[in-house]
Amino acid sequence: MSVQELAASPLFAGLDPAYLEKLARIALLKKFERGQTVFAEGDPGNGFYLVQSGRFKIFKLSFDGKEQILHLLGAGEPFGEVAVFTGRSFPAAAEAMEKGGAFFFARDDFVRLIATEPSLAMNMLAVLSMRLKKFAQMIESLSLKEVPGRLATHLLLLSDQQDGAARLRLSITKAQLASLLGTIPETLSRILAKMSREGFIALDGPMITIANREGLAELAMGAIRI
Repeated sequence: MSVQELAASPLFAGLDPAYLEKLARIALLKKFERGQTVFAEGDPGNGFYLVQSGRFKIFKLSFDGKEQILHLLGAGEPFGEVAVFTGRSFPAAAEAMEKGGAFFFARDDFVRLIATEPSLAMNMLAVLSMRLKKFAQMIESLSLKEVPGRLATHLLLLSDQQDGAARLRLSITKAQLASLLGTIPETLSRILAKMSREGFIALDGPMITIANREGLAELAMGAIRI
């Protein structure tokens, strides 16, 4: 693992290059195929991962096998960090959404480095705090908003992440998007079609164009319903 790859991650931002070199020495690159499990819920939390390439999902399965996606992660983003602080089993599962790689940091090796560089612990806590904030927002959305509101919120977030772009490309399948929003693909398809008919969005295959941003924002806030 290169120092440049480490420095590009928010988890290691601002660390001294000499310390980044120590981190690089304990990182183990693991390759994954599409659909391959990284770890299952309940597996021993023996370390954490940092995405090198590809995309990974963190998810939980209900008793009846329904999947709820918790996080979608790309290059430079960590996952499984809870293991560093607790050493307990992973509270959710992780799977590669496409062919890619992730650097693995064994818990014991990483904890020894944290002891010599407290700023690393602060960086990790900052990342975990942001993830907790996103998770709280997800819980609020799933519990308080109807599916059209959840979808509107997601589309506006995607737009914000792309500098306010109105034309968006879905980077995940509709089945995965449905799982992320806590619904089923059939319901999602009906809502997308209805939002298109009522002029909120325009559909073109994997592309979605926001046609009425103000209306979409009102839908996201629950001010209007469809």
